[in-house]
Amino acid sequence: MYSKTMPRAGRLSTRQKRVFAAIGVLVVVLLGGLGLWGALSSDGYGASGHGCVNVTIASSTGGATLHYCGAKARSFCQQSYQNSDEISRKARPQCALAGISPSPGTSAAS
Repeated sequence: MYSKTMPRAGRLSTRQKRVFAAIGVLVVVLLGGLGLWGALSSDGYGASGHGCVNVTIASSTGGATLHYCGAKARSFCQQSYQNSDEISRKARPQCALAGISPSPGTSAAS
């Protein structure tokens, strides 16, 4: 009813159109930037190496990443070489990528 008594009520002025266009462009640029950042940024837990071990395991919420560096990584890997559970079997190749081998006298369980 209001638009019938005030014919210009439903129309936007040129200034309002520019403001909406500028906001729209800003939103598109922001979303595009976030998408590029997500696609191209490096993953801190991506691959094992340089003394750090990353193992992805099944979890009650889908999946979990075990991440160890330094002394903790060496301890984790030595335990994985001694045990034969599923996590240990998945950890051994990652330990090798990190450059951590079984200690002498430790036989890798199969």
